[in-house]
Amino acid sequence: MGTSGAAQKSPAVGVAIVTDSTSYLPPSLIDRWGIQQVDLYVGWERDMRPEHEYQDLDAFYARLHESPRLPSTSQPSPGDFLTCFLPLVSAGRDVVSIHLASGLSGTCESARAAARIAAEPGHAGRVEVVDSQTGAGGLGLLVVAAARAAVAGASLDAVVQAVQDARRTLDIWFCLDTLEYLRRGGRIGAAQAIIGAALTVKPILTFGTEIAPVGRVRTHRRAFERMVEYLRELNDRGASDWIVQHAQEPEDAARLVAEGVSIFGSSPLFCTQVGPVLGAHLGSGLLVGGMSCLDA
Repeated sequence: MGTSGAAQKSPAVGVAIVTDSTSYLPPSLIDRWGIQQVDLYVGWERDMRPEHEYQDLDAFYARLHESPRLPSTSQPSPGDFLTCFLPLVSAGRDVVSIHLASGLSGTCESARAAARIAAEPGHAGRVEVVDSQTGAGGLGLLVVAAARAAVAGASLDAVVQAVQDARRTLDIWFCLDTLEYLRRGGRIGAAQAIIGAALTVKPILTFGTEIAPVGRVRTHRRAFERMVEYLRELNDRGASDWIVQHAQEPEDAARLVAEGVSIFGSSPLFCTQVGPVLGAHLGSGLLVGGMSCLDA
């Protein structure tokens, strides 16, 4: 099933927070906030595995580069979500389940199908599924906003409102070495407008209901500089939380964190590597920056 081993930790009372594996939150925050996760699946041909089983990301990205075929990815089944939801609602707990943008994945629909079953008589708790309309670190920031509200004792409706408030102030950009993986995987969305120049520019995009372009530069160096400028813009807009993520770019990620610490005067909420499901569609050479304006 798609629920990872780390998914079983949660506070004994209050609203439970569930997300999927594509937020790439660090284990420290998952444990701290009692967040439960349900895995998406990824693999080549018939070897589809829950995302958390890919422990060696270097090996995954090496195969991604070498393979003539992209790996397939798949949303969790409703049964995967039920494995997570039923123990919670049977114990009388409400659940807020926040997931990758529905424009990018069917994960929300699987969660909603499971939520309808979990709402049957005999289950005291309720499940509310929220479409994050974002992905990766943007999803992670919304999940943390929900977890903070839940730990503070907010009701189910108040936790959902906290997510909606955070979504309104959320902004996330990422730069890629190439659009080739998005094109091959059919997830190009509004970024189609710059596909013709994909081999000669470094696209800068945003996660929303689809992946959309916000700019393009000519060199890797200029892409990094633009991401630093973006962090300065986020600070000027009053960001309270900021994050960095990457795919096989640890040195650039460390440099961006150092720049961000200088700009914000604080450490990022997290800096993590993007895993196989989104990596299959984005490729390596990915650098992500984002923020939320909500106070802790």
